[in-house]
Amino acid sequence: MITYNAMTTTPSTRMRAAERREAVLDAATKEFAAKGLHGASTDDIARAAGISQPYLFRLFRTKKDLYLATVERSIAELYEVFAEAGRGRTGMDALQAMGSAYRDLMTQDRVRMLLMLKCWGTSDDAEIRERNRSAWRALTELAEEISGESPEVVGDFFASGTLLTVFMAMDLFDEPEPWADRLIAGRDKRLGR
Repeated sequence: MITYNAMTTTPSTRMRAAERREAVLDAATKEFAAKGLHGASTDDIARAAGISQPYLFRLFRTKKDLYLATVERSIAELYEVFAEAGRGRTGMDALQAMGSAYRDLMTQDRVRMLLMLKCWGTSDDAEIRERNRSAWRALTELAEEISGESPEVVGDFFASGTLLTVFMAMDLFDEPEPWADRLIAGRDKRLGR
């Protein structure tokens, strides 16, 4: 948004509240992905977003509220990726499209993947645990609804995705190791791939 100073009529750029909020969520995503909820610094997040720490706390009441907002945005985006990939498809075709879209997203955005892993790791907190459960419930119900597959097939889909997430986090696709290759080969054989 461009505003004009009445004294000089020189344009000055002003960030809208929604843009500031997105900038904070972007900065927080990187900080939380790197350091987790407890290790992240709100001062570093505010600085990276170009705002003051007091303003950050006007946008988000607590660091945990910011963490949850960051995670919720990431999950909402992942839900949309799944929905778009599965659109117009059914059965294994839908699940394979969702799986491919997921892998593409996670390999292109390692920060998102690391944030997700950190979030799973903070499930000892009841509120975060409930948000994790809610996210998994929504993704599971979406996969079931779009694919029409049985709970066993959808369960295999998510189990496989979780294994792939862990492997991506350890860079086992870029730097493979024999034990990891055996696990993937066993999974593929079991799933008839």
